Amino acid sequence: MKIAVMVSGQGRGSNLGAIIQGCASGEIAGEVALVIGTRADAPALQRARDAGINTSVVSPKKYEGDDNGYAAALLRVLERANPGLICLAGYMRKLPDGVLNSYSGRVMNIHNALLPLFGGKGMFGEHVHRAVLESGMKVSGCTVHFVDEQYDAGPIIIQSAVPVMDDDTASTLAARVLVQEHASYVRAIKLYAEGRLRLEGRRVVGAYSAP
Repeated sequence: MKIAVMVSGQGRGSNLGAIIQGCASGEIAGEVALVIGTRADAPALQRARDAGINTSVVSPKKYEGDDNGYAAALLRVLERANPGLICLAGYMRKLPDGVLNSYSGRVMNIHNALLPLFGGKGMFGEHVHRAVLESGMKVSGCTVHFVDEQYDAGPIIIQSAVPVMDDDTASTLAARVLVQEHASYVRAIKLYAEGRLRLEGRRVVGAYSAP
């Protein structure tokens, strides 16, 4: 299975790295065929180049206020790679409807909290972990989900929990959650590539079934 990964400008690309490694090790029956970034200087794009993966830059600023134009530009790039799955890895924008319609049920995202808690527009990076700490929650974690038209609202595939320690800061909590992000994203993609995930209404079936 060919995988396209979409990233934004500031992320280090650690989830991208986990996906690349999952493919290289054979855990995922697929390959990262393309990484699309919003800026040419994105660290995640450099990670992809270092791994010999094709990259492309589609700047949303060029299409400000023109979602149809942005969608068309993304689709032109995606169609050349013909991916079976699109994975968002630190991609901070809402995907335009044109892309979601063309790849319905074939777009995944990873979020650094247990959705539906601490999701939505503006909830990314350490903003999420600070909100978790301020809430008094004793458990946090990550969520892999299919992407729909709303931020962080699509059907949930996998969730992994971590404890919130009394002395946690946003940074220490983020580091502990990130370990689970890598493992959870690779597992979700593996299951998808093996055809083991099935959508029943809002429920994704197959993520926790026996091998």
